[in-house]
Amino acid sequence: MKQKALRNCTAFLLMAAVLTGCASSSTQTPDDYATNEGYTSTEETGSATTSGEANVSKNDIKVGVLYISDPSEGSGYSYTHDLGIQGMQENLGLNSDQIERKIVDDSDAAATEKAIKECIDDGCKIIFTTSWGYMETTAEMADQYPDVYFSHGTGYLSNGKNFNNYFGRIYQARYLSGIVAGMNTKSNKIGYVAAQDSSNSEVTGGIDAFAIGVESVNPDAKIYVVVTNSWYDPDKEKAASEQLLDMGCDVMAQHCDTAYPQTLAQDRGVYGIGYNSDMSKETPNSCLTSVIWNWSAYYTSAVKSVMNGTWDGSNYYGGMAEGLVGITNLADFAADGTQEKVDEATAAILSGESNIFDGALETNTGETVGSAGSTLDDATITGGINWYYHNVVVVE
Repeated sequence: MKQKALRNCTAFLLMAAVLTGCASSSTQTPDDYATNEGYTSTEETGSATTSGEANVSKNDIKVGVLYISDPSEGSGYSYTHDLGIQGMQENLGLNSDQIERKIVDDSDAAATEKAIKECIDDGCKIIFTTSWGYMETTAEMADQYPDVYFSHGTGYLSNGKNFNNYFGRIYQARYLSGIVAGMNTKSNKIGYVAAQDSSNSEVTGGIDAFAIGVESVNPDAKIYVVVTNSWYDPDKEKAASEQLLDMGCDVMAQHCDTAYPQTLAQDRGVYGIGYNSDMSKETPNSCLTSVIWNWSAYYTSAVKSVMNGTWDGSNYYGGMAEGLVGITNLADFAADGTQEKVDEATAAILSGESNIFDGALETNTGETVGSAGSTLDDATITGGINWYYHNVVVVE
């Protein structure tokens, strides 16, 4: 496969963020979050902390983290977040005693509250709750403990003081992975195991970006989606993967926590596209690429802001340009021409030429979203997509 200058562009951005922890926090207010306005860097504004202590010394800082599954399992959502925590720990020179990890079912509000209280009682100054289901409880605890900083991942609530939200433009990487899938399917049937249905914009927006990427290189392919209705359920994820593979899907993508879509794809001799972390280590013979997060870019910035007194309660929303999201290098068995298409799309995203959700977009119910010459903004993409692109088929 030809080597091009852009081949490692995304990987370079991710590595740069790991080494420097340079991703910026936005200065959004809660109202701005709904309109996607007001994104600037906390480090640029130098705004003072609005809650808690003026600053916390390196020796006194303690960080709490809530995970929905055991990160030591070595793949998936919690593992990727923990890589980010480890990166933050290394960047800031913290020791292991300064990190407190809790594994909590995010659907259990009482257990979530108990875990957060334990972190507070143990001296945690900032607590990261990494999954959607923690959101309501995190908001309540932030009100009860105004001198503790709370940062919630993937949701939308925040108070502009001691409680913010963090997420990113994962749809950019999803689009690139759709290009990879479209270039490598032979059956034109691509499977996608989804944690939630169309009511959840995080999942649905990712599916649509993936589907738009597929269509850009292969208008004949369709994406078949099976929904598990759970952020983490190994049995359902395995069953959904088997169902899609039995239908003849020869590329498997996912928005779920386990590696079942990948491992079962390899067992069947077809391709997979991983999510959260580089899943080629589990499936080296089938993984074309993986859509990945580099959470250390944010975690480093957030903890540092508590330490130096510049926390301002703003929400964070980064993308490929900030080194937060990307895809791993393509497998050497990817179809000829795949790298070139990915390179072209990467350049268009980074230059601002492509926002992915551009123009009039046809849904799978025959409706149209957007219009010629326009593009959907980030707030709509992450919070207002409850429709599927026209090449998506939801399997019951």
